[in-house]
Amino acid sequence: MEEAKRLGCRVLLLTSQSLEHTAKFPREHLDDIFYMPDQEHEWNLQHMLHAVAHLARTIAIDRIVPLDDFDLEKAALLREHLRIPGFGESATRYFRDKLAMRMRAAEHYIPIPEFTDTINYERITRFVDNVPAPWLLKPRLMAGAIGIKKCHQRQEVWDRIHSLGDEQSYFVLERFVPGDIFHVDSIWFRGEMVFAIASAYGTPPFDVTHGGGIFTTRVLERGSEYDRALRSLNQTVLSCFELREGVSHTEFIRAYKDGRFYFLETSARVGGAHIAELIEAATGVNMWAEWAKVEVASALGHLYSVPPRQNEYAGLLVSLARQEWPDTSNFQEPELVWRMNRRHHVGFIVKSADYQRVASLLDMYAQRVHNEYHAAAPAKDRPRE
Repeated sequence: MEEAKRLGCRVLLLTSQSLEHTAKFPREHLDDIFYMPDQEHEWNLQHMLHAVAHLARTIAIDRIVPLDDFDLEKAALLREHLRIPGFGESATRYFRDKLAMRMRAAEHYIPIPEFTDTINYERITRFVDNVPAPWLLKPRLMAGAIGIKKCHQRQEVWDRIHSLGDEQSYFVLERFVPGDIFHVDSIWFRGEMVFAIASAYGTPPFDVTHGGGIFTTRVLERGSEYDRALRSLNQTVLSCFELREGVSHTEFIRAYKDGRFYFLETSARVGGAHIAELIEAATGVNMWAEWAKVEVASALGHLYSVPPRQNEYAGLLVSLARQEWPDTSNFQEPELVWRMNRRHHVGFIVKSADYQRVASLLDMYAQRVHNEYHAAAPAKDRPRE
């Protein structure tokens, strides 16, 4: 929002009324804010459509940009109705719906773990009879690891599916593949991947969310085998998904069993959990600002180019903390460039031109945080937003 305003745009924010007095919006960079009545951030979509259409009577709206996963369908619905460029409802599914992602990937022979929908009982039966356990039951429309359940027995799968009632069709069943998880964060313009950076998670996000633990990720060594393979696979995936303009955070797994990379999921947004700050520390590229530049260039028919990038390495650590406001002043390494200031959380970003230095610092910080601060909380379990 700040970058769009700096570029000369008129910037309007549509958000939930429940956030009016709590969210820290950059109000000095906004021309106006409009609030939708909501209950736990859920909106009446028909009311939203009427409200924005009313607004469009006097304001020409050129672009609609969703700021997180849960806004993608809202933005697509508005674009379709107002005939504004960008993803419509069908195209949005490939960046939001885990079943649509997998079906699209399978159509293009992109490696993915075996999966099935949870719509048809015959397909579910065939899947659990032929694909070895364990399996993951994933909400199709949730972000990250929220709501995912691991099943080890055939009956456990059916018990969970039947417990969902009319919500059964909102899930996908997938073979659990043990392995290391990676992410590629990229910028796209006119159908070309103009920037991409590959990183490796420490403990897999599913394990952090469901088993407690410390979230870490670090930029991969430039030009390494994994770096080249992941960026290439990311380009293949998003080309097949027809991403033209915008940013993406895409996740892959390298299976322990066969050493292959498999596609897990993608998105049309900036990576969460402070991954944007990690990328900026390593490269100098702010993914949020570049997203705004891409959208503005696309709307005006201008060219876009990524700013010159730094070539450093960075690592990110985030953990729940048992202290309400943890004191981390004893972390004083010169490579420390970002420190989280959030209730019951501790977090750091370190950067260096030396890849091994970042790796060793991240390992050291993880051990210290585990011993001095770390806490765990039950995983969120919301089958739908």
